[in-house]
Amino acid sequence: EDDFGRIFRNNAVIAAAGLPQTAAIMGNCVAGGGYLPVLCDKLLMTEGSGLYLAGPALVKSAIGQTVSSEELGGAEMHASISGTIDYREPDDESCLTRLRELASLAPADSPTPAAPFMRRESAEPRRSPDDLFQMVDADPRSSYEVRNVLECLVDGDSFVEYKAEFGRTLVCGTARIGGFPVGIVANQRHRVTTPDGQFQFCGVMYVDSAEKAARFVTNCNQDWLPLIFLQDVNGFMVGRDSERAGIIKAGARLVHAVSTCRVPKITVITGGSFGAGNYALCGKAFDPRLIFAWPNARCAVMGADQATSTLLDVTVKSLERQGHAVDAAELAALRDQVRRDYEQQTDVRYAAARGWIDAIVSPPRTRNVLVQALEVVTRATTDSLV
Repeated sequence: EDDFGRIFRNNAVIAAAGLPQTAAIMGNCVAGGGYLPVLCDKLLMTEGSGLYLAGPALVKSAIGQTVSSEELGGAEMHASISGTIDYREPDDESCLTRLRELASLAPADSPTPAAPFMRRESAEPRRSPDDLFQMVDADPRSSYEVRNVLECLVDGDSFVEYKAEFGRTLVCGTARIGGFPVGIVANQRHRVTTPDGQFQFCGVMYVDSAEKAARFVTNCNQDWLPLIFLQDVNGFMVGRDSERAGIIKAGARLVHAVSTCRVPKITVITGGSFGAGNYALCGKAFDPRLIFAWPNARCAVMGADQATSTLLDVTVKSLERQGHAVDAAELAALRDQVRRDYEQQTDVRYAAARGWIDAIVSPPRTRNVLVQALEVVTRATTDSLV
């Protein structure tokens, strides 16, 4: 009676009911069978496996295209180009180990009303938190590898990166901090390139990174993992190519995921926090339980250079409408004044004085502050996590 279509429907219904599903591809998934693992919440795939609607032979027969199994639907392709899989593993043994790691983060099944956050024994980070002073420069335009920053914050080797080869201007992953399981979303401040060789600006969110983060936040919400956002963001990518790729739609998905997420959220501004990037990565308006900032942090609609040019242009045009011609010397003085005023208002102390952030934190103290924050925010009952 069943034409095997029922299993697809059941797969989707289970997902809609909020029941976590994890799939591991350790062989070939072809045609209809390819949909089933992708309908799951987490998807692992081993090297040498295949995931495609039609295999190389059928593709050749149907459209005359000659393509290898790896190029058509191999693990590397789906990890770095399509973004279909979440974790690429070298072999079956590594894949099973990863499955166990992910399962260990599952929420507790407890009869008590306490929030189901399973804390374990804490472990020292791989790097000393004091190393953060050497990693991050006070200049907001500086670049650094955010994974090195995470090694100063998380327990030991607990960080497991999500879609590591896709949407690389954002780094997402699960870890433990002070024994607490958490999900982390952090801006990458190191130069990255796409698989086709295109350069992507550090600290900028593109379509692929926004879509990745939206899915990751949704998964953390389902798994009851507190979320930690490390903000050093310039905003979303602009321009013709970005608009054609759907940057507004991708950004809206991320905003929706963060807005509707019910687990505790903690935000740390480690550098710049500009424009819609501040919103999408859980800025003040998105109700993080706590929001901290490093002394070098800057918060504004846009960077000082762009804002100075914009505000100066508005000021000059206003003066010209009043019949006042601005000479070169006056223009330079106006530019300096506009920049000073703007930089004063973007200073983290300006935000702290107005209650926009909860505390200014020295970088080496960040890990201890996060542990204390997690001890507080995870005491809430599940009914109050809204």
